[in-house]
Amino acid sequence: MSISSADELLKMDDISLQKDEQKVFLVKYENKERKFTFRWTLYTNEGLVTLSSYDTIVSHHMMFLNNTNQTFKVILKRGSRIYERVYFLVKFKKFDTKENRAIFELFLSDPRRETQIDEFKND
Repeated sequence: MSISSADELLKMDDISLQKDEQKVFLVKYENKERKFTFRWTLYTNEGLVTLSSYDTIVSHHMMFLNNTNQTFKVILKRGSRIYERVYFLVKFKKFDTKENRAIFELFLSDPRRETQIDEFKND
């Protein structure tokens, strides 16, 4: 993990996913536990279609490598101050056409470091 001091983002992970392969994280705070899931469903014309869900909110994103639509943000919780938000930032890093895999970077903004993130594994 590395910290970017300019915007208080903590790099959580590099994630490599094949089509319809789902990644799930457990978000824990204040005795609450929520699931964040995401996957991609289509790569065409250099655009990547992704689906994500957090708690009861489901989102659909169209992402591009060299465009302003390279990231999406998921608010995980509101902070104690009105301007504080804990959130994930998911960045589309590259697409490996030989392996048919999308590579993402996952960042966390949590200024007070009050949120625990665990990768969810089905056993």
